[in-house]
Amino acid sequence: MSTFESKKQIVTDLQEKFAAAQGVVVVDYTGVNAKQTTELRKAMRENNVDYVVAKNTLFLRAAEGAGYTGMKDMFTGVSAVAFCAEDAVKPANIISKFIKDNKVMVAKGGILEGEVIDAAKVEVLGSLPSKEELLSKVASCFKGPLQNVCYALDAVRKKAEEENASA
Repeated sequence: MSTFESKKQIVTDLQEKFAAAQGVVVVDYTGVNAKQTTELRKAMRENNVDYVVAKNTLFLRAAEGAGYTGMKDMFTGVSAVAFCAEDAVKPANIISKFIKDNKVMVAKGGILEGEVIDAAKVEVLGSLPSKEELLSKVASCFKGPLQNVCYALDAVRKKAEEENASA
């Protein structure tokens, strides 16, 4: 396979990732050592997030091929991209936690459900709780009032039993 054909295949693969992803984060990974990279890739794998390092021109062609314009500024310097087809927030959460813990790497921007976003929005996304945490919070909001209704109905039942017993 020639170099041209291999690059064309890489662009095609990346274009499919861009098209399928709900959440994408572009980062500058300058200063990240091998141990940190291994930890980051492990966290990505555990959460079904693809982390890809490639040439900026290949990323840019793939993004434009998938219909995303306005990302040229993101693909300068050294770049890596995290893709997630299942959860729009997961890549931003992992990257934000990694940046907070290691004080290296910089988010350049990304894509959220088909819309190109800047680095500030990636940081905001990264601070959001996961989908599972949000669902558990919603469930707990429903639990309180339902529990109170149960207590009230039980009290009515007990009162009715006492009245029937005394009658």
